[in-house]
Amino acid sequence: MGKKLWRAVVAGGAAAVFTGVAAVPAGAAEGGASFTRVQVNGGKPIVIGVSNEVAVPTSFRMATTHNWKWPAVFLYRGSAGDRLWHAVETSDCIEVSSGVCDFNETMYFDPSEWEMHNSEAGAWKVAAEVYFRDGGGDTDDEGLTAYVKRNSRLSVNASPEPVTEGRTITVTGKVTRANWETKKYVSYEGRLVSLQFKPTGATSYTTVKKVYANGSGGLKTTVEASKTGTWRWAYNGNTTTGPSTSAGDNVVVE
Repeated sequence: MGKKLWRAVVAGGAAAVFTGVAAVPAGAAEGGASFTRVQVNGGKPIVIGVSNEVAVPTSFRMATTHNWKWPAVFLYRGSAGDRLWHAVETSDCIEVSSGVCDFNETMYFDPSEWEMHNSEAGAWKVAAEVYFRDGGGDTDDEGLTAYVKRNSRLSVNASPEPVTEGRTITVTGKVTRANWETKKYVSYEGRLVSLQFKPTGATSYTTVKKVYANGSGGLKTTVEASKTGTWRWAYNGNTTTGPSTSAGDNVVVE
């Protein structure tokens, strides 16, 4: 079989592509196939911004004695069976044994082309399904959770540059996150963000202090100038928002 590509916006109650299969996974919908070894994005969150398409690697194994078409893994949520993906591409069968195939799949999310809602950020369940050529199909819940998150961004500025040893360095910045509905990055107030420092010659950053963003997402703090090095902000993210780090701002201490 060649690769298949389907496109549809299915979150928020829109019509699903696979109309012949039960909308809400609850074990085997009709039976006849089993799915194992399901992985979505290597278990990592799916982080989506406002413009770039995100390709999510997925893989699974399917066993069935039926002649089949269109196997796929997908994300769903709620009793209504709302689904979330914009396109799915599934590989040819990689035959393991008679009636058993491994598949590599890519789920695509493109906020620039398809409408997305901020409420879609968070936890989604994972299910797999297949159509049979003689009619019917099978849909199984896989007992997995995938997190879809809004991308975040951080900026930084450390000054003065250069600075006399023992004087004060002021480090500012701003934390924002993707608003899928307006397709812009907006202030993300109240976030606890880490100020990190890497001395010249070092290979890693160390957290110096943590600061809450103000109502406009702004960050500001002061530190004593002791060594030449690079300052940056780092945010760990949460269940709806991805982590981020700013670029580094180097300050020479004289």
